[in-house]
Amino acid sequence: MATFFSLYPSTSSSLISPPRTPKQLFSLLKPNSTCIYFKKRSLSVNSVLSTETDSKVPQTVQTFWQWLKDEGVVSTKTPVRPGVVPEGLGLVATRDVAKNEVVLEVPKKYWINPDTVLASEIGNVCSALKPWISVALFLLRERFREDSKWKNYIDILPEYTNSTIFWSEEELSEIQGTQLLSTTLGVKEYVQNEFLKVEEEIILPNKQLFPIPITLDDFFWAFGVLRSRAFSRLRNQNLVIIPFADLINHSARVTTEDHAYEVRGPAGLFSWDYLFSLRSPLPLKAGEQVFIQYDLNKSNADMALDYGFIDSKSDRDAFTLTLEISDSDVFFGDKLDIAELNGLGETAYFDIKLGQPLPPAMLPYLRLVALGGTDAFLLESIFRNTIWGHLELPISHANEELVCQVVRNACKSALSGYHTTIEEDEKLKEEGNLSPRLEIAVGIRAGEKKVLQQIDDIFRERELELDELEYYQERRLKDLGLVGEQGDIIFWEPK
Repeated sequence: MATFFSLYPSTSSSLISPPRTPKQLFSLLKPNSTCIYFKKRSLSVNSVLSTETDSKVPQTVQTFWQWLKDEGVVSTKTPVRPGVVPEGLGLVATRDVAKNEVVLEVPKKYWINPDTVLASEIGNVCSALKPWISVALFLLRERFREDSKWKNYIDILPEYTNSTIFWSEEELSEIQGTQLLSTTLGVKEYVQNEFLKVEEEIILPNKQLFPIPITLDDFFWAFGVLRSRAFSRLRNQNLVIIPFADLINHSARVTTEDHAYEVRGPAGLFSWDYLFSLRSPLPLKAGEQVFIQYDLNKSNADMALDYGFIDSKSDRDAFTLTLEISDSDVFFGDKLDIAELNGLGETAYFDIKLGQPLPPAMLPYLRLVALGGTDAFLLESIFRNTIWGHLELPISHANEELVCQVVRNACKSALSGYHTTIEEDEKLKEEGNLSPRLEIAVGIRAGEKKVLQQIDDIFRERELELDELEYYQERRLKDLGLVGEQGDIIFWEPK
């Protein structure tokens, strides 16, 4: 039978986020709803200049903070300030903060989004570009301008993060065999292709707008900034950078995402505008760091790719099973029709998380793809509206056995692609003293292998139960009253 199972996500030129998902690339906060309310706030020129930063923070950050004061974005009433924290830079409470208390508000005129680009000198040449590319070019142009309005903000941006897109070949070899490696290489290829295209079509023909050459490394810098710092899912905002707000760090202790809002409020002495408003999801004491939850649904591989760190929680460990209906299958058309009727397609992706059950649609899809032989009658049009219900239960011994064999063989093949064992990875983690990137690599490969082992265990146990399962024909005979509850065939004798 043709191969219908893959453990590796495909890479394609359309890759923005990992190709298996429709998730937005630039997703940091996902508030469940947009809260609109009016709020009055008095501003005093004298009080705005009194807030101090931590003396340990870099001079560029102190200059940025002073700029925020001068612009009226922060005041003595602002309950947070930049501080040196274990993650590097973060926001620290200057007084006790209650749970859900507003800790910062940033007026819309200080946001960087596609509208900002359109209103700039490069707006006309960038209007037809993908939003993220236009914002990337804007960041790069402002980065090279000494008189940029955004200079104080851009000066505090890091040169790179620990995202895997910035890893060397030697560092990438530590995630050999992982899905993160294939996704990382796909993303890097995509970014390079987009750069070559925009260089030819926009940058080089408009040297008066881009007088300083932009390199591929520069473009990757801008991509990394967007990947790690952009917010999304605000009102009419799919991609937006919010200076000051993007200093806040992630914590697994925060288990909700409803702390970012777009509100209507004062944006100056005599003006009102939309504000980005952020509430603390946790109560804080003065001196404690403010945290948020970046994204509850991201796997550790997503976190490593987007932000350059992983979460210690095991439910972030995940593996994606890629299933497909082979176009060489003689029943391809029927199977595809059934899949599409049930919200799936020729290819289906199933995210398996450590310690969690299989996705509900995974086994029915596996059984559909493996369906053939004497079971193929279920593909006839008469069963079209009911077959998925049948596929949710075992179809036949042969079908279920094939599913188990293929999944287990695929798991074994994937596990053989890693250059370390789970035990070796756990020993490295226990010994400690790992560099940040090696810590990510060990965590990712150990997590993937644990999930693969979990999948293999599930189907190994299922193989042992094959003779005890009830299959379609038995269920059908029971429905017709031809088989008893103990599986014995009922014979009807004529009177």
